[in-house]
Amino acid sequence: MSKQASAPIRDMTSGSPSRLILGFAVPMLMGLLFQQFYSMVDTIIVGKFLGVNDLAAVGSTAAINFMVNGFVIGVCTGFAIPVAQRFGAQDYKDMRRFAANAGWLAFFFAVVMTAAVCLLTRKILVWMQTPSNIIDGAYNYIFYIFLGIPATFLYNILAGIIRSLGDSKTPVYFLVFSSILNIFLDLFFIVTVKTGVAGAAYATVISQAASGFLCLFYMKKRFSILHLQPGEARISRNHMLILCKMGIPMGLQYSITAIGSVVIQTAINSLGSVAVASVTAGQKIGMFFCCPFDALGGTMATYSGQNVGAGKIDRIWQGVKSATLIGAVYSVLAFAALFSLGGVIPLLFVDADETVVIHQAHMFLTFNSMFYIPLTVVNVWRFTIQGMGYSFLAIAAGVCEMVGRAFVGFVLVPILGYVIICFASPIAWIMADLFLIPAFFYCMKRMKKLLNLS
Repeated sequence: MSKQASAPIRDMTSGSPSRLILGFAVPMLMGLLFQQFYSMVDTIIVGKFLGVNDLAAVGSTAAINFMVNGFVIGVCTGFAIPVAQRFGAQDYKDMRRFAANAGWLAFFFAVVMTAAVCLLTRKILVWMQTPSNIIDGAYNYIFYIFLGIPATFLYNILAGIIRSLGDSKTPVYFLVFSSILNIFLDLFFIVTVKTGVAGAAYATVISQAASGFLCLFYMKKRFSILHLQPGEARISRNHMLILCKMGIPMGLQYSITAIGSVVIQTAINSLGSVAVASVTAGQKIGMFFCCPFDALGGTMATYSGQNVGAGKIDRIWQGVKSATLIGAVYSVLAFAALFSLGGVIPLLFVDADETVVIHQAHMFLTFNSMFYIPLTVVNVWRFTIQGMGYSFLAIAAGVCEMVGRAFVGFVLVPILGYVIICFASPIAWIMADLFLIPAFFYCMKRMKKLLNLS
């Protein structure tokens, strides 16, 4: 394969599925952990240096941040799937055309989304009933995060293309660098320059842009397989339609799921800033522990994409079983850790005298982690379906999650209060699983029929 690339590429169409999945997922996991690490550092620095109200201000934006940036991540992940499929089929010319057109689409989406979202930010926070004592801080933080949408697109589209060729390690190295940079910038802006919560946003955007440019430099220098030949950079209507068919449903799946999170955040906001701070601490810790599920999901998108391209459908089912088992074992260990230590870890974010925040954060972590096995299925099976090319089914799974969270937010929170907030995500995961499991077997049957394997 010397002509194909001068950087490491992993072919996932042969060999032990378990070994391939672990070998690909572990580097992704390290990157995600570092990403969450600097997200946690943001929160720790805000909580310790600026206080509980500013901690709540940052936390109150989590849902709309997930809705917008989740769409970006989903779109970029979807754009990388045709690249993985063409690589699996060894059609490198078409693979490069998909990569080039993905870049054009990412640029267009970045410009339009940045303009639209920044104009609507304040209105969204008001609609979400953000408490009056934290709404200014929330706006100052999330507005600058949204100005950085182009940086988010830059990193995610390039990292997605690199991973689609089987290289899951390199994006991790750049995330490690950006994580360390983010921490220093946090301290500089918040502690030295005293920019308030906006400083945390500045740090995040600058470090994300740095990791994106590093990906671009690396691809140009090391991946000869991606060097465009004359005519391959042209805008192609057909390639863009295929990319949008893959990317937009995946982006919408994230955003539709996030609509439920926005409803839940609105319900949390109605309970006051103490509840917001409690969930903020719990979510930051929980997201750290959930990184393995995200890594397994991202791995399965590439794994299934390459195997679809190679026509090896039976390997997809083998991979799903292996990834689900890996996730289930981890789920048990994570629950044990959070049940035992969930009352101590929140001290990273708040002082020991904030007993209500600590207790409620522990409650949130315990009840969420009890249902990590259903979360495993959500990530592994949904991303596998997406890698097979059935992105619209992933949207339906996102709708199931949205309905579950909306039911909790609109109906149950006014009756049961904070405790039911802790079950909002588990209910959403189970509802998604009830759809995803039969949907996966439907996709398998369809793929075998299309390839005349049945």
